[in-house]
Amino acid sequence: DPEFAAALASLVDAYVNDAFGTAHRAHASTEGVAHHLPAMAGLLMEKEITFLGGVLEDPVRPLAALLGGAKVSDKLQVLGRLIGHADGLFVGGGMAGTFLKAQGYEIGASLLEEDLIGFCSETMERAAVASTPITLPEDVVVAERIEPDVPTSAVGIDEVPANAMILDIGPRTAASYAERLAAMGSVVWNGPMGVFEVPPFHEGTRIVAEALASSNAVTVIGGGSTAESVARLGLAERMSHVSTGGGASLEFLEGRELPGVAALDDV
Repeated sequence: DPEFAAALASLVDAYVNDAFGTAHRAHASTEGVAHHLPAMAGLLMEKEITFLGGVLEDPVRPLAALLGGAKVSDKLQVLGRLIGHADGLFVGGGMAGTFLKAQGYEIGASLLEEDLIGFCSETMERAAVASTPITLPEDVVVAERIEPDVPTSAVGIDEVPANAMILDIGPRTAASYAERLAAMGSVVWNGPMGVFEVPPFHEGTRIVAEALASSNAVTVIGGGSTAESVARLGLAERMSHVSTGGGASLEFLEGRELPGVAALDDV
C-alpha cells in the first residue's frame, strides 16, 4: 500500500528496521516506508545479515549444512544454493525419508514426497560431482504412532517395518553427525532431526545440538523449529547465532533478495 507507506514516513525523520523475521515480505511498514526517508538496519538486523551472509560469502571452513524438518519441498532452493558451496550436507528429520526412498530403501509408513524422489536422486548425484557429499542417516528411530512414550525401535535404514514411521535419526547417526559436525569450521543448521516436540523423538536433535554448543565451530541456527528446539534445550546462548527469522532466514540462505533488507540505505 504505497499511500499507507507514505503516511507512515510522514510521521518520522528516519526509519530503523530491526524486524529481520519479516524482511522477506514487502510490507508497507517495512519495505514501503523505507523508500520515503533515510532507512537503516537495526542492531539485530545487522547481526542477522553478518552471520547468515558470512555463511554464504566467507565462511570459516570446512562448512557443513545440517538440514532437517519435515519436507524436502521446503528445502529445494537452499539445497541448490549449498551444493558446490558447502563442504558437506547432512540430512535428518522427516525429509530424510524421501532421500532414503530415492536410494532404494523402504521407509514403511514414513512421510514421503513421492513427486520429489527423482529430485532427491538427482541432488545426490549433483552433490557428489560438486564435491559436496550428502550424508544420510545410517539408522533411524521408528514407531507406529507419534505419541509421548510410545514403544520405539532403533533400526538400520534397511530394516524399517512396513507399519512404522521414521520419527528421528538413530543413535549411531546422532553420534556420527555430532562428532563430524563438531569438527567443522562453520555449521548452518535448518530443521530438527526428528519430531522433537514429542519425547522420545527429541534425542537426535538434542545430541547434535549439545555437540554444536560445545564445539569451536561457528554455529548458525536458522528456522523457527530449529531455534525453538535449541531454546528448549537451554543451548541458544551457546550458539554463535540463532536467527529470529523463519522464512526470512531460509530465503536468505537460498540467495534470494529480501525486500525489507534491499530497501535499506546502509546494507
